[in-house]
Amino acid sequence: MPSLYATMTDASFVLIDGELFATGYLRVPDEYTTADDVVVEARHGDREIDITCAEIEGAQDLGEGAFRLRNGLQVRFLSTAVVH
Repeated sequence: MPSLYATMTDASFVLIDGELFATGYLRVPDEYTTADDVVVEARHGDREIDITCAEIEGAQDLGEGAFRLRNGLQVRFLSTAVVH
């Protein structure tokens, strides 16, 4: 799932089913990642969500950077723009 992994790289936020979460922990899966490993920890106010490698494996590309995870969540990883 290279395009999903590419969007995860350096993402500061993740839009999950229309709610914006700040990423606290983000790990792009590699050959050492197991199905139960948490690859995303994100927070929105008091809510925290964890996404495991198993949940993102086989995600459906919806286009325009959005993906449907195996658990039904729709996600889009976002990076902040840096202006010089």
